Amino acid sequence: MSQPLSARRVLLVEDEALVAMLLETILEDMGCVPVGPAGTVEEGLVLVADPGPLDAALLDVNVAGRQVFPIAEALKARGVPFVFSTGYGESGLPDEWRGHSTVQKPFTESAIRAALMKAMGVEQV
Repeated sequence: MSQPLSARRVLLVEDEALVAMLLETILEDMGCVPVGPAGTVEEGLVLVADPGPLDAALLDVNVAGRQVFPIAEALKARGVPFVFSTGYGESGLPDEWRGHSTVQKPFTESAIRAALMKAMGVEQV
């Protein structure tokens, strides 16, 4: 059976190593190809600027003490859908980003899958 997210390239921006490793495993289990992880806003911006294809991104809102919104802006400009991850849920986002796809930490694999599929407009199976 083909996985709906198979071979999708997903940028991962997460500064906590254990969380990044968990997310990489979750993405690989879903058939995705993790890009990164980027542990800083600067690393994330470099990966977004790379001309290679990106199908989606999973962005920790607070990365190494900085907010991830410059990466979100760059992804938006490129037309790449993304999902925020935060311990505060959507209420922790500034007004201009509210309503954007968000998963709250601690998250489950099914929450990550559902958020990415929704962001990419992929049918749930």
